[in-house]
Amino acid sequence: MQRILIVEDEREMVRGLRDILEFEGYEVITAESGREGLQAVTKREPDCIILDLMLPDINGYQVCEEIRRQKRDTPIIMLTAKAQDYDKIRGLEVGADDYMTKPFSVGEFLARVKAILRRTSRSIEDMDVIRIGPSLVDVKHFRVRRGKKEHSLSHYEVELFKLLYENLNQPVSRDEILDRIWGTESYPTNRTVDNFIVKLRRKIEDDYKDPKHILTIYGVGYKLSP
Repeated sequence: MQRILIVEDEREMVRGLRDILEFEGYEVITAESGREGLQAVTKREPDCIILDLMLPDINGYQVCEEIRRQKRDTPIIMLTAKAQDYDKIRGLEVGADDYMTKPFSVGEFLARVKAILRRTSRSIEDMDVIRIGPSLVDVKHFRVRRGKKEHSLSHYEVELFKLLYENLNQPVSRDEILDRIWGTESYPTNRTVDNFIVKLRRKIEDDYKDPKHILTIYGVGYKLSP
């Protein structure tokens, strides 16, 4: 599930945008000020940010500049009641990816959110080596290096890692893992998933008994954290 952060101090606007996005299946988090928004970006790592220009402490331009200063490429859609070209140009210059002037239609808003998420979605197929904590995972050549140690990876270990990475910081259920990797015809069990998680942890984690990156979400499944 993709996570969207709304940084907006107008509560009616927040309520409306939240309802729209949650109905479409997105996870929504909110912040009522610029500084609160910056904290949410760091702690929650959203996939997209809906950022109002006029905020009670620091403005949207400053928030956007700080996010880009931190070398974060999270897509940002800036919202404002201003319609002058200067404001739009400045928003884009400080790092916003798109710009919407209030009021706007629900259809246009959703179309822009979906379009920007498509353009910026993580595609593991375009990546060869991925850093997770102390480890470099080479998904193309089926191996992982942690410090001076190198381990080979099996087909299922790589597929499991790729699935977790595609849902980075989001829990993936055992049922989804079984369905996506093994399929229903192989008759695997939840124990199959657990065994392969242990194998991956032994190769990726510094201490597989106290994992920091391949985490168990009790009652759900697992998630990968960088």
